[in-house]
Amino acid sequence: MIKSLAPLAIFALLGASVIALPMFVPEVKANESLAPGKASRPAIEPGGRDCSAQVWPNFDTSCLRAAGARTEVQEARLVTARR
Repeated sequence: MIKSLAPLAIFALLGASVIALPMFVPEVKANESLAPGKASRPAIEPGGRDCSAQVWPNFDTSCLRAAGARTEVQEARLVTARR
């Protein structure tokens, strides 16, 4: 009989300690940190005319086509996985 009551007593003590444990924890207050404003961002410098110094995807539009070409700009086709 004692062997069957010992685990029951252990589980009862563990359950009571889990219920009583939050009472001993100090209260925590949430602090909101302020994000820096947009003024702290570095200024965006305009791209130069030197097309060889520009990197993808930040090409100047004048570097995407030849100067004398009269090519028509076509929209790209949108491909999705949904059918």
